[in-house]
Amino acid sequence: MSTTTKHLKPRDMARSADVLSPVDDLAALPAPYDANGLEPGFKEPKEQWAAEHCASLDGFIALDTLKRPETKEEEDEFVRRFLVGLEKLFQDANRNAVQPLALTMEYCAKCNTCSSACHIYEAANGDEIYRPSFRADVLRRMYKRHFTPSGKYLGNFVGADVEVNWESIARLGESAYRCNLCRRCGQACPMGLDNGLVAREIRKLFSQELGIAPTPVHAKGTELQLRVGSTTGLTRPALLDTLEFIEEDIEEQTGRKVKFPIDKEGADVLLLHNAGEFIAWPENPAAFAILLDEAGVNWTLSSELMGYDGVNYGAWYDDVQLKKIATAQFEVAKKLGVKRIVVGECGHAHKALGVSADRLTESGDKVPVESFIPLMAELVRTGRLKFDPKKNDFPVTLHDPCNVVRQMGIVMPQREILRAIAPQFREMTPHGVDNYCCGGGSGFAIMNSYNFGDFRNKVSSRKKFEQIINAFGDEFSDPDVVKFVCAPCSNCKGTIRDILKDFKVTKNYNVHYGGLVDIMVNGLASMERPYFEFLRD
Repeated sequence: MSTTTKHLKPRDMARSADVLSPVDDLAALPAPYDANGLEPGFKEPKEQWAAEHCASLDGFIALDTLKRPETKEEEDEFVRRFLVGLEKLFQDANRNAVQPLALTMEYCAKCNTCSSACHIYEAANGDEIYRPSFRADVLRRMYKRHFTPSGKYLGNFVGADVEVNWESIARLGESAYRCNLCRRCGQACPMGLDNGLVAREIRKLFSQELGIAPTPVHAKGTELQLRVGSTTGLTRPALLDTLEFIEEDIEEQTGRKVKFPIDKEGADVLLLHNAGEFIAWPENPAAFAILLDEAGVNWTLSSELMGYDGVNYGAWYDDVQLKKIATAQFEVAKKLGVKRIVVGECGHAHKALGVSADRLTESGDKVPVESFIPLMAELVRTGRLKFDPKKNDFPVTLHDPCNVVRQMGIVMPQREILRAIAPQFREMTPHGVDNYCCGGGSGFAIMNSYNFGDFRNKVSSRKKFEQIINAFGDEFSDPDVVKFVCAPCSNCKGTIRDILKDFKVTKNYNVHYGGLVDIMVNGLASMERPYFEFLRD
């Protein structure tokens, strides 16, 4: 953290500066990454990026659709629309968030307990702009300046001192994308306030009122999913071809003939994957199929539009998009007549369909939603799946996806499974509801526009990388010891993949990653061949 930016005030968000608070002082990583020169540097931003977008917060650009106005009239209109949206945030129309938002705005004691809970603030050695309450304070002062009598008439004397102009609004929008929405700050707050919610509400304002959201999240995410069925662009014919390929791969690798049940009416379970698994990690849907087949579960996949991708990026930035997708997913389940939806290894899909959709959709639209983790734990507990733990006799640690663990309270079933199948399982510190976010939550895992990937891999993921190193202790540096990070979430896996690649962790130290169902299949007593192939290139 620069000494010149150490004492930034909320009102500084409106002042002129090329970069308000550059990232130039990151927390040290544990050995062997404290002095081995393997940490990659930041890519230099191009001048054109700053000329067209807002790079003046910290030098990074998340909002690639936020363009600088070309005229004074355009800027005035931008400010006007922002103020209209800001007022709406605190009205009854925002019924799902207005009460906790108002409480966070009114009752923050400025104790800064949230700061020590924030992995990004800690990773940046206490950079003021990453303090969770700083972002909320900027929003509070903007609102007070324009929508309260004291703020209108007394201004700076009552703390309504953040000027609302294009730069301050744009920096606020960028600031909302320096938060993973992991809600660790909300859990730590002694007043029960939620600065993570504030970041999400700012994102919502930008999307719903200004039409501004990151391209990978909205145009290449939500809009693509609504149009073709998946955020990956995977169409129904492509899905069917992919499933056939995976079936062939299962037989070739394991000797088993496993068929994916597709569009089976009246099944007990409709399994919803993150469709990214079919493309990037086909071994994951394969593992689900092997386990459910062996346990004799009555299940199905859907090939209907909106029925084979559990993703719902609206959970990160836009209530309207969230509702559209969740309603369509429920419709598919109702049409098939399944008893319940089981969400696979996708953390934000758990939250979107299992928690948020309950508040946004009508009661008649819903189908019971469960996580795959308790289901798998039950299959292990009751002996419907049998294991040979010696097959997983290597160091294993567990990453807790924020949306599954902290926000849904699913903590012990995954540990019950790992203790039964992995003799060398060890916890990260901290873990469970106190876990640190992988750094890729709330869209970061898929956001690589301009130089934002650097922020994710070096800043927001820093505490998670530290945890991974520390979890394996002295074994981390031994390249002859295979080490495995179990991450039961697609976004988390994508982020951990990028960490291991950028820091050359797999190549140098033999650390690997994968899902919970993957290591379960590797440990099945009935498996004649290993499911894992630990490659280091």
